Amino acid sequence: MKLFYSPGACSLAPHIALEETGAEFERVLVDFGQGAQRSADYLAINPKGRVPAVSDEGFVVTENPAVLRYIARKYPAAGLWPEDAREDARCLEWLGWCTSGVHVAYAHMRRPERYATSEAAKADVVARGREAAREVWEQVEAKLAKQGTAWAAGEGYSVADPYIFTFWTWGRGKALGYDMARDFPRWTEHAMRMGERGAVRRALAREGIAAP
Repeated sequence: MKLFYSPGACSLAPHIALEETGAEFERVLVDFGQGAQRSADYLAINPKGRVPAVSDEGFVVTENPAVLRYIARKYPAAGLWPEDAREDARCLEWLGWCTSGVHVAYAHMRRPERYATSEAAKADVVARGREAAREVWEQVEAKLAKQGTAWAAGEGYSVADPYIFTFWTWGRGKALGYDMARDFPRWTEHAMRMGERGAVRRALAREGIAAP
């Protein structure tokens, strides 16, 4: 299997998930700084020009919810997808929300050109995106606190955990600059547990990201 990724992007989630499986896989860097996501070679893999993508003997999957579920189903012995019906639903809920809510709020701030053309309109998109990101980060914190479980889907670790962890790393990054430990303590507790896992540390080291 090949994982097409960009360091620090949302492809960190399947990177961690694949590390968790213990299976051999090839990491293929898509250098956004060089515009590699728009190259003909990569667009042949993912015409959307985004990461992640996985290619497994010619079978290509894109979009994190699908990629993460494919990894979990491909390597069931790793226990990355819940068996319990409620935890199954909770895991899927997190994947959907991360994609449609958390990531989108951040994208409005970081990629305003997707939503506006004039400089004034872009500035408005960024300003509203910053407000929306804070609101969503607070919602994630509240949900984790209300659940009161060790992991996102319940007491068992799942592919939802590296996904929400990815956004924790974005929260502490330069764009948002949140004091994650002070403002989002429950989320930070989750991140600290993530940082204790060997798979997480290996993925972070390979992508040049500091551990929690």
